[in-house]
Amino acid sequence: MSEKKVVEIKNLMKNYGAKDFQTTVLKGIDLTIFEHDFIAIMGPSGSGKTTFLNILSTIDKPTQGSVLLDGNDITRMQNKALSKLRRDKIGFIFQDYSLLDTMTLQDNIALPLSLNNVSNELCIQKTEELSRTFGLKEHLKKYPYQLSGGQKQRGAACRALITKPEIIFADEPTGALDSKSSRDLLECLKEVNDLGQATILMVTHDPFCASYAKDVYILSDGLIQCKLSHGEDRKEFYDRIIDMQVLQQA
Repeated sequence: MSEKKVVEIKNLMKNYGAKDFQTTVLKGIDLTIFEHDFIAIMGPSGSGKTTFLNILSTIDKPTQGSVLLDGNDITRMQNKALSKLRRDKIGFIFQDYSLLDTMTLQDNIALPLSLNNVSNELCIQKTEELSRTFGLKEHLKKYPYQLSGGQKQRGAACRALITKPEIIFADEPTGALDSKSSRDLLECLKEVNDLGQATILMVTHDPFCASYAKDVYILSDGLIQCKLSHGEDRKEFYDRIIDMQVLQQA
């Protein structure tokens, strides 16, 4: 059986500025993301990582090229259809958690289901299932101000996963976390990916964070310059990522 294509990116280009003073940020990127992939996109500041993620997550539109998500070209969809696609097909994990302070952790996680009129009983069931995986079961009745940064970010990850979207987009998910909280989050994301419960594309500048992915793509000067694939040992993969970063900067 052939692998299911979740995202197909073809000749993706993005320019900014007026006609005679344009800056080309993305210069023709091709990439296919398959179901259950865990991909990290790395690159130096100004390499186009944020622009790339913004286009994939429907926040921005490309100058040229196409992005097919679950067979639909998101670059040509109207706002109403895009809103539905974001709701049903995409999960987001941001650096700043984005939890609502007036709601418990349980209600924050269940919010996407509640907005889709899922029954309260099913919301509770799905929330408790995910919270166990992410080590949050005993914190569900707490409010965000009662949680550590790591707990809040794991809660945000649960909220992104709760609707079983086609893909999770994670934007520097460990950027505001200490080393232990980062490790806890990444171990949880790796677990749900290994169990076949999530396809993940993560943008990060951190080699440690990237070493939890199955494949790492290095973005530089608007193009994907190379790909590294995980072996048996994460520490060895981390070392290869570091070596590649050094070569790119040389």
